[in-house]
Amino acid sequence: MGSDTEGEKSIQKEEKKKIISLAPIAKPLAGKKLQKRTFKLIQKAAGNKCLKRGVKEVVKSIRRGQKGLCVIAGNISPIDVITHLPVLCEEAGVPYVYVPSKEDLAQAGATKRPTCCVLVMLKPAKGELSAEDLEKLKTDYEQVSEDVKELSTSVI
Repeated sequence: MGSDTEGEKSIQKEEKKKIISLAPIAKPLAGKKLQKRTFKLIQKAAGNKCLKRGVKEVVKSIRRGQKGLCVIAGNISPIDVITHLPVLCEEAGVPYVYVPSKEDLAQAGATKRPTCCVLVMLKPAKGELSAEDLEKLKTDYEQVSEDVKELSTSVI
């Protein structure tokens, strides 16, 4: 019984720590439901090789005109690393959303190294997707993308 409450306390402390370390520019921030759906989308995209990880790759892809959904971690330090991304996304018409933790973002993207941002695309870097996989990815992508657009309009 005692370990249950201790475990719950440690989870609450961890959640509090994530919120405290959040950057002040992390808006629009995804809620719990949207976070969960976004991480599931990232996992599917990583499995289908439709994911760009890291600031350098994401910026390069957006500048080349590739479309997708940009997911940015909100607990990056120094914050200057990611401050140009929202502006770049808005200019290119790419929807973006913040999530509280870079560790969770990396876990969803199938890497061990914490990741600042990822770009979820519908087309893989090389080759083609099967029609079934593309359809699954597309439906999830559209759902999350609509929620993100809705969230960003409510923030502005």
